[in-house]
Amino acid sequence: MQVNIPSFTSSFDGQVIIIGFGSIGKGLLPLLRRHMPNLSGITIFDPSSRNASIAYAYGANFIEISITEENYEEQINKVAKDKTFIVNVANEVSSFDLVQLCSEREWLYIDTVVEPWPGTYFNSNLSLEEQTNYALRKKLLSLRNILPTHSTAISCCGANPGMVSWLTKTALLNMAKQYDIDTKRPESREEWSKLMHDLQIRGIHIAEYDSQVPKFPKKPNQFLNTWSPMGFVAEALQPAELGWGTFEEDFPINGNRFEDKDAPAIYLNDPGGKVEVQTWTPEHGKHPGFLVTHNEAISIADYFSLFNGEGELVYRPTCHYAYRPSDVAIESLRELFDDRQTKMQDEWKVLEAEDIATGNDELGVLLYRTDNSAYWYGSTLSIEKTKILVPHQNATGLQVTSAVLSGMMYAINHPAEGLIEAEEMDHVECLYVQSPYLGTIAGHNTSL
Repeated sequence: MQVNIPSFTSSFDGQVIIIGFGSIGKGLLPLLRRHMPNLSGITIFDPSSRNASIAYAYGANFIEISITEENYEEQINKVAKDKTFIVNVANEVSSFDLVQLCSEREWLYIDTVVEPWPGTYFNSNLSLEEQTNYALRKKLLSLRNILPTHSTAISCCGANPGMVSWLTKTALLNMAKQYDIDTKRPESREEWSKLMHDLQIRGIHIAEYDSQVPKFPKKPNQFLNTWSPMGFVAEALQPAELGWGTFEEDFPINGNRFEDKDAPAIYLNDPGGKVEVQTWTPEHGKHPGFLVTHNEAISIADYFSLFNGEGELVYRPTCHYAYRPSDVAIESLRELFDDRQTKMQDEWKVLEAEDIATGNDELGVLLYRTDNSAYWYGSTLSIEKTKILVPHQNATGLQVTSAVLSGMMYAINHPAEGLIEAEEMDHVECLYVQSPYLGTIAGHNTSL
């Protein structure tokens, strides 16, 4: 298999601080060394030394400690420099507080999820609404009016959320050509929304099928996944959540609207790991996927909302994740719900590249129209190609880490945009950086 290894570089000469060194942190590190050769240093915080040898192999400073609400400022200030980029890829390290800290210091910031401090996930004392991604996102975006500087902080910039928003814009332009809609590339949020409206897009699935197969079976009382088991379980136990579009006529009997009447989303009484929807990907056709909550379901529905001159909503697409995990992850999830009453298994394991025999990750956006025709556009990345492109990650991980790399490049080139989400970034610029790591990128016509 012939694979071209990307060689582009950034001149950024500041320091990178990585908080969290699990599957994404350790997968990002070799990409940083490849594409940011002038860094003054890399410091990594993680409570476990499990991957410390990888950090040392790439010349990083590894500090074995948990970053907490009580110590985050002290620990980060000990190692930070004037020119610093904070990369938050840890579970339960607050995006809200780190964005504020970075703005105060005029540092750059990126994360892949809006993370809270411990006490939100798995907390039965909170209402369902308080556990939603809508609530987490709303709190974070409230900072836009009070941050002291405009240093760029990118929220939710992994594969999804993140890359899928860039794919959505590309898909819209491809569909415009296909349906002979004469349009130039939109430059504003309103123009993008109008294009989606004119294409009669009823909704969007973030449609993913993970077919990676390990070399060994799952053991009882073990959770296997191609990315963080804890992260997946947290999503699977949160209420199912989706952006709610203007074409929807029948409200779910187990659905709830948010107290905020302008919220672009709704949530269900059931956890996402128990709600299935039918979706489509090119290699596997129609299949069920879990409607687990994800930030992009809300941010995409919000961004592509169209209003009239009086500020009244006239169009919004429905949007949700439709996730078909690997077979062993499904087996783990069923054990969690059916045999353990949602009590997490005692053993958790992320499948490393060397653990996987074959398979790929199809991740794209499925835009479906009012006539039920649909268009899928996305990445199909095999484990075989992943192993050649970069070490220390599987196909799922590389779709995420390459998006983080792309987001970092964007922030370096646009250092004063304030707090932004993936939809507000230049999708062409971002995909130019990421595409060499995405395997086959293609569009496919289908129907729902």
